[in-house]
Amino acid sequence: MDVEIIELGPDRLPDVVDLCRRALDLPEDAAEAPAVVATLAERAAADRPVLRLGAVRDGTLVGVLLGSLSATAPERGHVDLVAVAPTERRRGVGTALLTGAEARLAALGASELLLAGNPPHYAWPGIDVRYTPAVCAASRLGFRQDRTAWNMTAALTEGSPALRPTEAAERRLAERGVTVRRAGPADLPALSAFAHAVFGGTWDGELAGSVGRPDAGTHLAERDGEILGFAAYGSARPSWFGPMGTAPAAEGSGIGGVLLRRCLRDQAAAGIAAAQIGWVGPVPFYSGAAGARIERVFFLYRKAIKGA
Repeated sequence: MDVEIIELGPDRLPDVVDLCRRALDLPEDAAEAPAVVATLAERAAADRPVLRLGAVRDGTLVGVLLGSLSATAPERGHVDLVAVAPTERRRGVGTALLTGAEARLAALGASELLLAGNPPHYAWPGIDVRYTPAVCAASRLGFRQDRTAWNMTAALTEGSPALRPTEAAERRLAERGVTVRRAGPADLPALSAFAHAVFGGTWDGELAGSVGRPDAGTHLAERDGEILGFAAYGSARPSWFGPMGTAPAAEGSGIGGVLLRRCLRDQAAAGIAAAQIGWVGPVPFYSGAAGARIERVFFLYRKAIKGA
C-alpha cells in the first residue's frame, strides 16, 4: 500500500485532532476529540511510554494510532485510539497502524497487546460495539475478546433525576457531622491515601486530573477531617464522570448520591447535556441515584505478541 507509517511529534497533534473530529463516527466522541488526544498523547506521557503513529500519504495524515505501555504492568501494551479518515477505510490503513504498533510496543518489552483502556489516562474502556469495522478488524488480526464493559448515560437536561437537589440531603448529613464540599489541590494527598486504603487500584492519576483542572472537579464528604467518600469528573473527557468511592462504613448514608449529583450539576452548568459514567460497576446505584441508563457497550480484546 502507498502509505507510510511514521512516529508523530508533538507538532502533528493538531492534525491528529482534526483527523479524529472527522474519523470518530459517534458525535459525542468527535466533539471531545481535543480532550481525548490531549489525554492519550500528552498527559499520559507523564507516567508511561506513549506511542504516536501516523499513516501518511503524500504528506497528509490519513490515519492515527495512539498506544502506550501499562505503568503498572509494562509487559502489557495498549492500543488507546485508532482513527482512519472516512475516505481511506477498507484500504488496509488500520491494519498497517496496528501492525506497526505491535512491533514497536514489543520492542519496548510488551508481550501482550490489549485493545482496552489503560487507566488512569483512557478515553474508552475498549472498542464501542457500534464501531463495527474495528470489532471485525480485531477478530481478523488474532485478538480474542475477554471482557465486556459498559458506560451509563445520565441526562443532564431540565427535570432529569440526575439534577435532583441535594441541599436537604446535605443538611441531614450535616446533622450527623458530615461536611460535603468541593476538593482543592491541598486535598489530593488525603484523597489518594483514602482511595488506596479503601479501594486499592490506581486512581491517583484520575484524581489528580480532576481536582482543580478546567472542565473537571472533585467533591468529597468528610467528618472530623476523615474522608468518607469522593466523586470526580472530567479527568479524561469533560463529559465523563468518575471515579467515585464511599467508605464501607458510610454506605447507605446517602453520601454517594449527593456526591454524584453535585458532580453532575457541575457538568450541566458547563453546558454538557449528558454525562457518561465510565466503566460502570454498580449499575443499580447509578440508575437509582441519577436515572442513568446503560447505553455504550465495549468489547475488550487481547493477544500475545513476540518481542523484537
